[in-house]
Amino acid sequence: MEFVDKHREQLGGVEPICRVLQIAPSTYHAAKSRPPSRRAVRDEQLKARILAVYDANFQCYGARKIWRQLRREGTQVARCTVERLMRQLGIAGVVRGRPRRTTVADPANPVPEDLLKRDFTASAPNVRWVADFTEIGTWAGKVYGAFVIDCYSRFIVGWRLADHMRTDLPLDALEMALWQRQVHKGQTVHHSDHGSQYLSIRYTATLAAAGVNCSAGTVGDSYDNALAETVIGLYKAELVRRHGPWRTLEHLELSTLEWVDWYNHRRLHSWCGNIPPAEYEAAYYNQPQPPDGGAGAQES
Repeated sequence: MEFVDKHREQLGGVEPICRVLQIAPSTYHAAKSRPPSRRAVRDEQLKARILAVYDANFQCYGARKIWRQLRREGTQVARCTVERLMRQLGIAGVVRGRPRRTTVADPANPVPEDLLKRDFTASAPNVRWVADFTEIGTWAGKVYGAFVIDCYSRFIVGWRLADHMRTDLPLDALEMALWQRQVHKGQTVHHSDHGSQYLSIRYTATLAAAGVNCSAGTVGDSYDNALAETVIGLYKAELVRRHGPWRTLEHLELSTLEWVDWYNHRRLHSWCGNIPPAEYEAAYYNQPQPPDGGAGAQES
């Protein structure tokens, strides 16, 4: 029926098309006048819900996460149905690209030991943090974004944007993390790459004053800070490339604030069992007696 509707004006009406397709024109008209099937009605209802979830989540979710979010909201639907309806709607999840390297090592700075050894798991919140920053292009010039991520839940505990790569950039992100979280001396590990900003005297002194242990991966190996690069990859795929171009630092900063809030409190994360990082941490703290190993609670 769709083919006939699409080409009837170009090919001289319904009858010539039906003649070539070897179907009676009455069959076409009967099908057009027939009320929609139960499946068609439900498809239209599901399409509206799929679009609502898609738009509410930065238009980033693919079929798997839209399916899981619908189930969280009480809508029972097969994943293959979500995939089919997304194809009909012409929407798709975001795909990450390759990040650009911004690490510049300073051989004059002493290098801390790698305390994580590529193990980005944690027994509790605030036990292990990873940090990194990235470059973003805007119409007004380059912008740099620094992030600090908790390994337990993948919660972004600190972030900052600036138009420079000086130590102030990652230091502001670290200070936000320390302000948001309660850390106990000697119980938190901060891991980064060999960037001169992270190994600078000001940065390491701030870590030492807070009682946070410093860790750094090897030179030129992205796998040694893979979690931070993964989260930054999500940020660039789901916000920067998806919703750009960006005019200025201020334009990007406001949207980053909204994205981080969504990422922490509403975005379904497979690492957390397909619940948001904040909900995953809340489940830890809501245990009658949380297991030992936590480095402090999250500020409310």
